[in-house]
This record gives sequence, structure tokens and C-alpha cells, in this order.
Amino acid sequence: MEEFLNYTLFRLGAYTISVYHLVLIGLLALTTWVSLFLLRTAIYRSKRIDTGRKYAIYQIIRYFLLVIVIAIGLETMGVSLTVLMAGSAALLVGIGLGLQNLFNDFVSGIILLADGSVEVNDVVEVDGMVARVLEINLRTSVVQTRDDKYIILPNSMLTGGKLINWTHNSELSRFEITVGVAYASDVNKVMEILVKTAREHPQVSAEREPFVRLLRFGEFSIDFELLFWTKDVFRVDNTKSDIRIAICQAFREHGVEIPFPQRVVHITPA
Repeated sequence: MEEFLNYTLFRLGAYTISVYHLVLIGLLALTTWVSLFLLRTAIYRSKRIDTGRKYAIYQIIRYFLLVIVIAIGLETMGVSLTVLMAGSAALLVGIGLGLQNLFNDFVSGIILLADGSVEVNDVVEVDGMVARVLEINLRTSVVQTRDDKYIILPNSMLTGGKLINWTHNSELSRFEITVGVAYASDVNKVMEILVKTAREHPQVSAEREPFVRLLRFGEFSIDFELLFWTKDVFRVDNTKSDIRIAICQAFREHGVEIPFPQRVVHITPA
């Protein structure tokens, strides 16, 4: 048995790979897989941690464990990590200068996973694009836009620029719809109609009451702003469209006119 385990499979320079090394690496891989499976199960069963934090905790432990397993595997094969790192120090410096953006993305990934400023399932706005975060990896993150496109973003875009996290502190976010009516309209009636249409939409939150503000006296209309809260932040454009349709129907039923720009032209006879 000992002779079988010490049987040399192949040589790689000064290093020899035997059956023993192969079996040990297989056991390490199996142990790592089982440990990660049990760890993931234990973390995701917890009800005290939200989904985004569960994902971040699991990813951090996963990467840390993989680094340890790789180091153990190399040491088992007789590869000295100290000698390896010392011998490649100059090379790493040269590579580092040429791959600064790549390292920046790795550091940004660690920051995202550790501080929780952006988590999985958060709805974020970056560079004018609204998207839901699906995955946060060490170098890149996968997001889904409102038109169901999947985009892979470098993590530095989420940490280095201006970013709006619509769901960071609360699932509820406030949105507004602007509408103008003719000057002859009953202001109180218009405000009542706007609040009623928002309140009746199933995606508008009942936790916070929608309300209306008189925004301005425009050139052709009195402009109102309807404000409401919803949890459906990602698909809020659909909610806004439904409310606008309901407003148009309610205005027709109550004789409220939505004006359009008009010009009075005076022609002076020659």
C-alpha cells in the first residue's frame, strides 16, 4: 500500500506528484466542498440575518477558506510559499503596476462584501442606470436592468462613483407623478382624485398615505405633484404608468381638463 501511495505519477521540475499527493488533494477538495455546503446551509437558515448579509458573509468565508485550502495543497506538494512569494516579488510588482484597475476591482469587491453598503437584491442607480444586484463577486457584480438585461459591472463602479441605493435603509421608496390641469379646474377636487387613484393601486404602500402638492402655476396649467410610496422599486415605471392611466380616466369622468399649449396670433392688416 505504501509503495502504491508513493508511486510517482509525473514530475514537474524539482517537484514530484505521487498518488499520495493526488489522494490528499482529492480529500481536501471533498472536505472543502462539504464544509462550504454545510456552511451555506447554516447561514441561509438563520432568520436573524437578512438575505444580503447572508450572501456577503458566505462569500467572505468561502474566499478565505479557498485561499487556506490552496496554501495547504501547495505545502503538501512540497511547494514552499515563502520561497515562492520571495522569488516572485519582483514579478508581482511589475504585474501590479499594469493591473491596477484589476486590483482595484478586487479591493472594491472585498469592501462591498464586508461593509454591506450594497447587497444582493438591492435596487441601485449607477451612471443613470437602475438595476437590481443579483451577485457580488470578488472582481465583478452581476446586475439586472429594468428591461431585463444582465450586465456585469466592475466592482469599482459600485464603490468609486456616485451610487444611489434605493433599498439601503428601507424597502419603501417615494416616487412622484406630475400632472397639469386647466386653470378653471376645482383644485380641491383635482387633489382628491389624484390621492384616490394612487391609493387604489395595489403596488402603492398603505403604510404611508400618498399626498399631493400644488407644484407651480404654469404658463398653461396648474401643475400638481402626486407623491406615493411603494416596495416595488424595480418596476416602479409600470406602477406610474397604471396610475397615469387611472388619472386620465378619472379626469374624463369628472370633467377635469388637461390643457395643451396654445398660442394666440394677432395679425395686423397691412
